[in-house]
Amino acid sequence: MADNTGNGDVTEIRISGYGGQGVVLAGQLLGKAASLYDGKCAVFTQSYGPEARGGASCADVVVSNAPVDYPLVEQPDVLVALFQEAYMKYRPMMRPGGVLILESDLVFPKKDEVAHHCVPATKIAEGLGRKIVANVVALGYLVGATNVVGREAIEQTIRATVKPKTVDLNLRAFDAGFTLAVQERVAP
Repeated sequence: MADNTGNGDVTEIRISGYGGQGVVLAGQLLGKAASLYDGKCAVFTQSYGPEARGGASCADVVVSNAPVDYPLVEQPDVLVALFQEAYMKYRPMMRPGGVLILESDLVFPKKDEVAHHCVPATKIAEGLGRKIVANVVALGYLVGATNVVGREAIEQTIRATVKPKTVDLNLRAFDAGFTLAVQERVAP
């Protein structure tokens, strides 16, 4: 992973999709979990200007074991793409050998795409009763696949951040994504 501080391990993460998919919330949850509950330093930025109405948008999080000197993500170590336009826009910026997580029903990678993880986040969210939590399913997968922050840190952040009536749904969405990533990581 990148080291933009010179003082420790740094992971640059970009969560992307279209406006309304909750990529900003997913980024906020990740950044808060790292800094408030996991003892790390984190910086969160977002890009959604006119994209908030449907175009490609992203949330960037830099997670480090030391203070972050430069808050912008230039070459993501991890890219989550929940929408084709976001994949096309942000994939060329990825660090070689990075982790690529794609929404399997909305993103269709190039035929020569090397390693990537396809996650049916929207289908999983629909199975939980609300497609709106596909972002949290993807976040769960990201955490399970990378260990960038601890599971408990995200769970605490969800409890402290989302509306009380949606806490259980968001925790189940996170667990579904996390469990899928762990199962795939352990599979032969």
